[in-house]
Amino acid sequence: VARAGLGGVGWRGRFGRQGIVLAEFAVVRPDVVLVLALSLGALGLAWDQIRCVDAARSGARAASRGDSPGAVILVTSHAAPSDAMVSVATSGDIVRVSVVSRPRVAASLLPAWLRASSTASAARESSDPQQ
Repeated sequence: VARAGLGGVGWRGRFGRQGIVLAEFAVVRPDVVLVLALSLGALGLAWDQIRCVDAARSGARAASRGDSPGAVILVTSHAAPSDAMVSVATSGDIVRVSVVSRPRVAASLLPAWLRASSTASAARESSDPQQ
């Protein structure tokens, strides 16, 4: 029995396994794209975490030397990811510098509570060379 429009060849005979593979790929492709986007987001967040740690340490080092709070924030912001929030707190002779950053890569796919952050503390160095 010949089917009209196919010239006597059935669907499987005309497209064979290629058609099935293409159909399966069309179903799986959104999942592959989602996994790829989440993977890139996780890698970007890991990179931002490393930059937050480096920035907090740089800021704490600058604060321990006695730099002004504005200079500490400038040094920290320069090393931190863009749009990171930097805070400096002093308690006695201890200075704390905190850096918090939202994910920049695939941020809309990641939960809102997920952030890269780091806090570094340092003791203020004495300005008296005798100590």
